[in-house]
Amino acid sequence: MKNILVLCTGNSCRSQMAHGYLEKLQNGLANIYSAGIETHGLNPNAVAIMAEDGIDISKHGSNHVNEYIDVDFDFIITVCDHADENCPYIPSKNAKRFHHNFLDPSKFEGTAEEKHDVFLKVRNDIKEYCQKFILRELHD
Repeated sequence: MKNILVLCTGNSCRSQMAHGYLEKLQNGLANIYSAGIETHGLNPNAVAIMAEDGIDISKHGSNHVNEYIDVDFDFIITVCDHADENCPYIPSKNAKRFHHNFLDPSKFEGTAEEKHDVFLKVRNDIKEYCQKFILRELHD
């Protein structure tokens, strides 16, 4: 079974959403992990927007990448430029690395409705990315 790490700065929002979609959509083809180069705790808006699409990430923890130092990853996906630029060395022998910089919805300032719309857009972008990743990398 393949091992996939989704890496972000704080493992609170974007990496958690990608973790949720990859876990839900890949049908047992891989073990999914998410981590940050820091830990910021789970973002409640990320939990809520994922629940709207039927995915419960409320039990996920905010993990530091060093917690997975002994896991041999097949794929490492960075979902923000900061993590891509500051990612520590991960000693996975043949990990294929992917990067996509998703907008950070937690940084958006605005009304509750505007924040919801930004989280929704980012969630949908992440979902589409995960669907394409699964088709391209996990299906022969």
